[in-house]
Amino acid sequence: MSTRAWQDRIVGDRMTVDQEFTDTVESSQFSRQQWGLIMTAVEFDIENPESESAALVADTEKLPHVMDELDDIDARTPMAASDDSGGGILDSISGLFGGGGDDHDEQLAAAERLADRYAEQLQTHLEEQGKWDEIRAAARN
Repeated sequence: MSTRAWQDRIVGDRMTVDQEFTDTVESSQFSRQQWGLIMTAVEFDIENPESESAALVADTEKLPHVMDELDDIDARTPMAASDDSGGGILDSISGLFGGGGDDHDEQLAAAERLADRYAEQLQTHLEEQGKWDEIRAAARN
């Protein structure tokens, strides 16, 4: 079974966890729109699916490719000027001229941490629903 097959099995569970995770996103530095973009760059893997210590992990390798877009979302959002999340038009312009590298590093680290928390919550949900062993088995094939 392909990696995609086990991921297809958890689509409904992801939708449930997405709803449960809303408060966590809202208390983070990211807007919902930014989080949506972050999640397009995150893939999920199961490390050691054959082991009882298997873990659902967030593969954030592609996240650096969307960091500039996070600033663009801020620039397009009317509330960005009054939002405390940083970013905005001035930071976007600064990024064009080589500024903001540290901000992107910090944003990237924060996005990775949030994606990891999401993966943990998703695994917990799967365990609570009695689906984790089935998903691990599908990932082994």
